Amino acid sequence: MVLPMVGELLAGAGLAPAQLDGIAFGAGPGSFTGIRIACGVAQGLAFGVDAPVVPVGTLAALAEESGAARVLACIDARMNELYFAAYRREGAAWAEVLAPAVGGADAMPALDGDGWFGCGSGFAARGEALARRFGGCLAGVDASLHPHARAIARLAYPVLLAGGGVSADQAAPLYVRDRVALKMNER
Repeated sequence: MVLPMVGELLAGAGLAPAQLDGIAFGAGPGSFTGIRIACGVAQGLAFGVDAPVVPVGTLAALAEESGAARVLACIDARMNELYFAAYRREGAAWAEVLAPAVGGADAMPALDGDGWFGCGSGFAARGEALARRFGGCLAGVDASLHPHARAIARLAYPVLLAGGGVSADQAAPLYVRDRVALKMNER
């Protein structure tokens, strides 16, 4: 299903696969299956056209999608945990304030100052706990925002322009958690 969609997208843009200068994908963190599929499809396309791959963090893409200058990006990681990271806009780029990690809202590091914008499904799943932890720092929240392909493309573009990216065989998902389910005694 994905490859026919890629074909339709390229045809709609009047492009052939061989005209692609690079391939970007949402590298994670996120659903283990989803990020593995994204990585595999990106690798396959890149091998086929001999193009570099740009893995883009989903939390960075979420920050980009927000349009805010200081962002606390949180995605529901299930198992009572969140994938989270914080970013600050510096010109056209993002500076990582908190590296992508996983944990409960109460264990998240403090943010410096106020005026932060919270976004992502983590705020829908754990909004009350996040409000207790960061209420004084947050200027606004949008729990409905999600990492979008357009944000991934915007973040990947300057990397490709600068000659960056990795070979298809070096592209890899970003995992910040090793386990995918709770044990029976943890449920």
